[in-house]
Amino acid sequence: MLKGKSAIVTGSTSGIGRGIAHALAAQGVNIMTNGFGDTPETIATVKSEIAKFGVKAEYNPADVEKPEQIDAMVDATIKAFGSLDIVVNNAGIQFVAPVDQFPLDKWNAIIATNLSSAFYTSRRAVPLMKKQGWGRIINIASAHGLVASENKVAYVAAKHGIVGLTKVVALETAKNGITCNAICPGWVLTPLVQKQIDAIAAQKKVSNDEAAKEILQEKQPAMQFVTPEQIGGLVLFLCSDDAKLITGSAYSIDGGWVAQ
Repeated sequence: MLKGKSAIVTGSTSGIGRGIAHALAAQGVNIMTNGFGDTPETIATVKSEIAKFGVKAEYNPADVEKPEQIDAMVDATIKAFGSLDIVVNNAGIQFVAPVDQFPLDKWNAIIATNLSSAFYTSRRAVPLMKKQGWGRIINIASAHGLVASENKVAYVAAKHGIVGLTKVVALETAKNGITCNAICPGWVLTPLVQKQIDAIAAQKKVSNDEAAKEILQEKQPAMQFVTPEQIGGLVLFLCSDDAKLITGSAYSIDGGWVAQ
């Protein structure tokens, strides 16, 4: 049922977003990929990977902190594909420090990238989806959208905000054939998480494997990283007709993290 539909996936040139883009493309969805500051080689590789599924693949360099650039990306998507049916708000950044030492510029950047950007895309997408009577907005939150950890004040605040935004958009679009849901992954071995593993390894003078095990032991009882492919599978379910009455929900995919 998704063949011929079109999607924007923010932050889709690596990690979770790239996995989601592949999952959607495999079901016949045209993809507007997005990343900020990507190299020409990365862009070409990502577009080529998606095009192998027989769909259209474009790239937009929008800085998701800036609403005017998101507006331009939406316009480019409609021009390229003729519609915008699915939006996956995935772009995210991280910085770690105690609240009393947290730099103001890092707070502002994380809130803008991880939270405000989802509002900007939803604000533009909802009228289009209402007009066509169908749409899916999927916000990639985090286990940190449901519970907290020390030294991540901006990230936790932003991800909690994403869950709240999801609920409001779901209520406002419930009668329009549109659903809005959040996915809350635990640890996924993305470049963002790898940086945290590298930092622990350097600080404690242990191997990367030991540092990764330490991260998993602390939060994720399954002792396995969630994969981008598994998150992509959940995105496909939420886009399916079986999920047309699932809206305003926050789905944990975290190896038992928030069950504790």
